[in-house]
Amino acid sequence: MFYLAQLKAGMKTRKLFGTSGIRGVVDKDLSPDFCRLVALAIGTTLPPDSTACIATDTRISRDVIKEAVNSGLLCCGINVVDLGILPTPALALLTRESGFAAGIMVTASHNPPEFNGIKLFTENSLGYSQAQEAEIEKIFFGKQFRKGKRGTLEQAQDAKQRYLSFIKGKFSLPGFNHRLKIVVDPGNGAASKFASDIFVQMGLDVIPVNDEPDGLFPGRNAEPKEDTLQGTVDFLRQHNADLAICFDGDADRVVFCDKEGFLGFNESIAFISRLVVKKTGRKKIATTVEAGTLLDLAVKDLGAEVVRGRVGDVAVAYLAQELGAALGVEEVGVYIIPEAGYYPDSIFASLTLLSQLTDPGEIRQFFQSIPRLYFEKARISCPNELKESVMARIKERAHLFTPDKILTKIESLDGLRLESPDSWMLIRSSGTEAVIRVISESTSQTQTNELISKGKELVQSLVEGNR
Repeated sequence: MFYLAQLKAGMKTRKLFGTSGIRGVVDKDLSPDFCRLVALAIGTTLPPDSTACIATDTRISRDVIKEAVNSGLLCCGINVVDLGILPTPALALLTRESGFAAGIMVTASHNPPEFNGIKLFTENSLGYSQAQEAEIEKIFFGKQFRKGKRGTLEQAQDAKQRYLSFIKGKFSLPGFNHRLKIVVDPGNGAASKFASDIFVQMGLDVIPVNDEPDGLFPGRNAEPKEDTLQGTVDFLRQHNADLAICFDGDADRVVFCDKEGFLGFNESIAFISRLVVKKTGRKKIATTVEAGTLLDLAVKDLGAEVVRGRVGDVAVAYLAQELGAALGVEEVGVYIIPEAGYYPDSIFASLTLLSQLTDPGEIRQFFQSIPRLYFEKARISCPNELKESVMARIKERAHLFTPDKILTKIESLDGLRLESPDSWMLIRSSGTEAVIRVISESTSQTQTNELISKGKELVQSLVEGNR
């Protein structure tokens, strides 16, 4: 998120980047002129006369933001190849495979239609590191932009085919159960007319829904979760399909449903992680402080270790690379599978699942053998300029949350995570929205609810006390 309020308040920390690029409400946080200046800063960090590629999701502001970004890049001597509307994983892959100096995705991912943003990938398809982001911020705020010969702009028409060729080289068509009937729901986002075509080309029986590109996301919310996917589940049942594959606005996230309903965030990352660990033999999984214990339990018998780090797909990608992990996952449906690259690829993850799934009932059957856990989330509105002070006060009050419990671990790597033998709770400020999240998991629904209530009450009181 672009912390416009931070700048107005005159705070010392001036940031452009949140946990997943730059993001904000168009014409409020993201004006065309602001985006042009950001692009000038990005271009200044790239070699003169190098070439970057750019793509967008389906948001109605896509062309305005893209043209502003292109203008900034061209002005400082960067050539631009426009890939059109494209899922984030395809943009990331093609940045690497086509030898671009950088890949720029104009997207606000799962956020509502009024949002947009800028997400960056290196020539190796990794998201920009914190050091690279800091360099861009330094140039932006110092207005030290490079001037040079104007770059060139061209359009590319073959992005989907190039991505498909990569996918076909990684999966064997006979390896799929072609009797499975698959609903593909891109939510009118960047994967519309893209993911369903890819799956058909892989020989799968596909029934698309919400497959028309529309940046107002009329079919459902851009964020796929249990309460936004009921229509998709109904559609799946009406067509007697086996599984629904549901993407967010830019398709860097994916979740799954079956005839019984939403399959769960933690359940999906745990099941796919198990498949990848068994396939690769690698014994580490990179994830975040938000991930539930189900992930640990699902791979325990395989001798795999789950390592938790900071939230955000870029942080997970770098952690997975550092660990030599089998894969990196985020509880919200992000999958970083090194076989494809160190970037979130929801389509590759979906095909990984389908290539090893004989019966979709296998997923729910597997979790019947694992002790039941109760995982809940809550969100409390908090202006961006108050997040830092509120979180500082929350960390001072850590002892108030579980006075009658033994704490086995207090983790402040990213927010505040308190762990006990039978439960844990995380309080963390969002890097993409003006909210503070409270997450808890335990072996009892009552206990989980109590922890969520305690966390919400404290956060709300501190937010109100800081206004």
